[in-house]
Amino acid sequence: MTPTSSSSPTPGKRTSGNPATQARLDLTVKQQREQQKQEKLAEYQRQLAKRRRGKIVWWAVGGVAALTVVGLIAASIVLAPPPAPTYTAGGSGAKIDGVETFTNETRHTEGTVDYPQTPPAGGPHNPIWLNCGIYDEPQQNENAVHSLEHGAVWVTYDADLVTGDALATLKAELPSSYVILSPYVGLPSPIVLSAWNAQLKVQDASDARIPEFLEEYWRNQNVPEPGSACTGAIDGPGKQS
Repeated sequence: MTPTSSSSPTPGKRTSGNPATQARLDLTVKQQREQQKQEKLAEYQRQLAKRRRGKIVWWAVGGVAALTVVGLIAASIVLAPPPAPTYTAGGSGAKIDGVETFTNETRHTEGTVDYPQTPPAGGPHNPIWLNCGIYDEPQQNENAVHSLEHGAVWVTYDADLVTGDALATLKAELPSSYVILSPYVGLPSPIVLSAWNAQLKVQDASDARIPEFLEEYWRNQNVPEPGSACTGAIDGPGKQS
């Protein structure tokens, strides 16, 4: 009867009948397993480091994007034009040095009118008013005068004398509504402000009387048709805003 061994070799495992050789084989297997374990650990650490680098990159990109947005918002605030000044509807009777007042009739006419003031400050006018706004071309007297009847102020300037910074200074004094700004040919001074039956001639866009005139005559309650619209009619040539 053939004797049986007390243990059988593990399938796939190298064996040897020599105990010393078998010990070396067992050691080699352990080393291989340890090496595989270390390789798996190293790969895990590489993947972990990769994910960390990816997070850092995305945080950096997100931070730069956030700073860019903040910068753009700040720049838009800094570079945005200042809001238009506000004036109270006028008619308090304030006296302003240099303001001339007139007595002009109010009626509609389809024809051309020979006005006593240049530019006109009231009188017969076209049935259709000029929409208030900023124009870079001269406007028709008869339509603009109708706007004065509604309480608008017509700010006219000599385009050869008032340019660049001076024109920007003049625009900065204007309200956002019920005002017409346009060049005018043949003005008696570089800038003339006209309201219904009132007018002011100035030499410089920084003249302190400009906002004073606007405060007193803008939407003046003593015009023939106070509160009537200054929009919804016709735009003249060269309308900017």
